Amino acid sequence: MPHQLSRRRFVQAAAAAGIGFPTVLPSGILAGPSPNERLSFACIGMGGQMRGYLIPELGKIDQQIVAICDVDKRQRESALQVKGLTNAKPYHDYRELLEKETGVDAVIIATPDHWHVPICQAALQAGKHVYCEKPLAHSVAECRALEMLAKSHPKLATQTGNQGCSTEGFRRSFEVIQSGLLGTITEVHVWHPGHAWPNGVDRPTTSDPIPEGLDWNFWLGKAPARPYKHEIYHPGKWRGWYDFGGGSMADFCCHGFQLAYRALELDAPTRIEATGDDLGHESFPTRCTVTFDFPAKGKRGPVKLIFYSGDNHIPPDHITKGPVGSTGCLVVGSEGTLSAGLWNTDCNSRLKGASNFQGANQPEVVKLAKTQPRIDTEVLKWDPKRAAKGERPRWSQVNNSHMFEWVLACAGDAKAYSPFEIGARITEVGMLGVLALRMQKPIVWDAEKRHAVGLPEADAIIDPKPATDVYLPR
Repeated sequence: MPHQLSRRRFVQAAAAAGIGFPTVLPSGILAGPSPNERLSFACIGMGGQMRGYLIPELGKIDQQIVAICDVDKRQRESALQVKGLTNAKPYHDYRELLEKETGVDAVIIATPDHWHVPICQAALQAGKHVYCEKPLAHSVAECRALEMLAKSHPKLATQTGNQGCSTEGFRRSFEVIQSGLLGTITEVHVWHPGHAWPNGVDRPTTSDPIPEGLDWNFWLGKAPARPYKHEIYHPGKWRGWYDFGGGSMADFCCHGFQLAYRALELDAPTRIEATGDDLGHESFPTRCTVTFDFPAKGKRGPVKLIFYSGDNHIPPDHITKGPVGSTGCLVVGSEGTLSAGLWNTDCNSRLKGASNFQGANQPEVVKLAKTQPRIDTEVLKWDPKRAAKGERPRWSQVNNSHMFEWVLACAGDAKAYSPFEIGARITEVGMLGVLALRMQKPIVWDAEKRHAVGLPEADAIIDPKPATDVYLPR
């Protein structure tokens, strides 16, 4: 039975972290059994994202991590030296952790992408709340399966690791879009530069000895077997390879697409087309443009979402109408344009007739009602005057609010803002972009049948069969 936090303990922890309470507290938090009660967490995948962001944010609200798991002994041993983890029990196999740590309330997952859904499945079936890093899944079929699984466990709190949606900037931008202030929205442009992981290449023809302590076969899991190569896959550079990740498309779809997807209620695209340089390899291209066509819905007309990846690859001048950064998101309407930034944490609008973007203190924006739930924005130090100058909340503030909201949901009857039911659908859009890049053909998408019309060869990417099920949930 999951624990509930006491009000006193939670207020103390939140105050120490510099976090204010939402306007409405979930009722479960008021009924904790003891002022000293805390939730207990297990962490799976002990790389840089887990240790650099997720664990520090959990620590700020005084929660306890009782178990960690990684298939690389070096990662486990170094993690045990981190403050707050010295007493955690280490595990090599996530299944053993879930079987033995029956008192764990919630699980945080930050493994390579191809492991997300199997571990989420095992954790939810074990009755644990789950936070999983983006992208939630590694294929369209996995997105659908995870969405259904989350819906079948309504009492378990899930959260997608797209931290930007928990900022004031995101929620104000959501309200700007839904208010109609931008007029008829026809296009969304999202862009991101290249990365240091492998791009536009195939796997090396040589191999290296597997480092002592790394269970390479377990790391591969359901992916096709391949020899180990030093600093090509693990740690970190797996993102560039389609067998484990999906490059910039998979990595950033849950950040850059989420505002438009949610505020415009986009659902599934009907057509996806991809062009670029160095396509047709086992890794993500060096440069690409992917265009998603979303059909009209209700009073909204059709929308194009265009994703640009690669250095110096940004929307055309007639869209940007001035210099822009190396990353960004523009929502373009007949009466104005919203600049939300790649993580969708900004709220800068340029209304028709204006030459420059203004922040959330723009007079017309100030008039808009607040319809989205919030954590105290004063405590999070999101200042409209600073935002108007192009400044953004620091990462720690972005992550802290996101983790805080999920812990609230774990502790009581609140809903996380980015549960798997939503995150899986945003991820599916990204997986369709990856599909178009890999097929190198336009995709006409039948969402109901989960089928690329006239392209039966796409089925192996839409619903890939595991190379082995030895390491999957029992």
